[in-house]
Amino acid sequence: MSNLNKFIVHKRNLYLRRIQPFLGSPVVKILAGMRRVGKSCLLQLIGREITEQGIPAENVLLMDKESLEFDHVRTCQDLSQYVSEFFKGRSGPRALLLDEVQEIDEWEKAVASFLGKGDMDIVLTGSNAHLFSTELATRLSGRFVQFHVTSLKFSEFMQFRGPDARSREEEFRSFIRYGGLPALHHMNMTDEVIFQYLSSVYNTILLKDIVTRHSIRQAALLDRIARFIMDNTGQVVSANSIARYFKSQRLKVSVDTVLSYLDYFQEALLTHKASRYDIKGRRLLELHEKYYLGDIGLRHARLGYREGDISQVLENVVYLELLARGYSVNVGKFGDKEIDFIAVKDNEKMYIQVAYLLESEQTIKREFSPLLDIPDNYPKLVLSMDSFFGEDYQGIRRLNLLDFLLDGDGK
Repeated sequence: MSNLNKFIVHKRNLYLRRIQPFLGSPVVKILAGMRRVGKSCLLQLIGREITEQGIPAENVLLMDKESLEFDHVRTCQDLSQYVSEFFKGRSGPRALLLDEVQEIDEWEKAVASFLGKGDMDIVLTGSNAHLFSTELATRLSGRFVQFHVTSLKFSEFMQFRGPDARSREEEFRSFIRYGGLPALHHMNMTDEVIFQYLSSVYNTILLKDIVTRHSIRQAALLDRIARFIMDNTGQVVSANSIARYFKSQRLKVSVDTVLSYLDYFQEALLTHKASRYDIKGRRLLELHEKYYLGDIGLRHARLGYREGDISQVLENVVYLELLARGYSVNVGKFGDKEIDFIAVKDNEKMYIQVAYLLESEQTIKREFSPLLDIPDNYPKLVLSMDSFFGEDYQGIRRLNLLDFLLDGDGK
């Protein structure tokens, strides 16, 4: 198809490598991610991979539900009819690539039907995490694989900058200010341009993925709670503490409403919840979790960029980096001490502390002390923006944050 030949400048090899082994297999491939993180371009790249594996381009159907061309495909019946008509008279293997599938009512029924015929490679994208966890678990149990697509990692950000790239330190300042949405690299890197674009992305997520989908009547309250979460990125919060805060501002909101809105933010992948894990008790705690943003640039577009929040921003950057590398991430509790991240992948685990600068002995002790107390032998790491280090602190590795982000793991 002609829309497989759109000009794509950059490959996101991190995801292509993970998805490629499943192409041609009888499972649905799911790309889930917040709006504008690059799922559409990734889908086009996957289409190219599929044709290189031998499926003729005319047997590949790429449907973008945000395009007017497919606006009439609104239900599972519409989808089934359109796909059947497209492939009518075409022999051999075929592939369906469907972008923003959540825009089609009961899409999972049609997808299950296509999969049952056994002659179609299916790749879907969507901007709603809950949609996939429920509908697919019911209809396609054991017959799908899901990949979480994040905004650009810093290493990808540098690649996208290409010949325009400055020093890594200068580019990192832009990265933590503007975030990692791929479309930024087609714009002038100025606050006026970038923050206007990011504000439009934020408004689309709020209105289209949350307000419309859940019939929210208090859109202004939804926005205020979103801004509260942005303002408290990486801080321990709870629905009760949020409700109490708004009560102190003379704005009545129930705990149940806060809980619902927090769930909606996560469904839209605007935020990610990191639960607390009690290392001593070896159990997840149900209260006082932390929230991180799907893209840090959205925070600055909504609240303004504040130099004093650098520690929160760096913590969010590391959280998204770990997600992109395929880790599941919790925050740690060991006695009365906090560990920023416990990252687990397969049989691999590591503990990570994030600091802006290790500028005093007091700061060094604060960051290293929780890790020194943990009695296991998994890797322990302290990341900071310091350029010069002494030796590792009592056996715990200390590393420059940019070296960590650019070390090649997960590229």
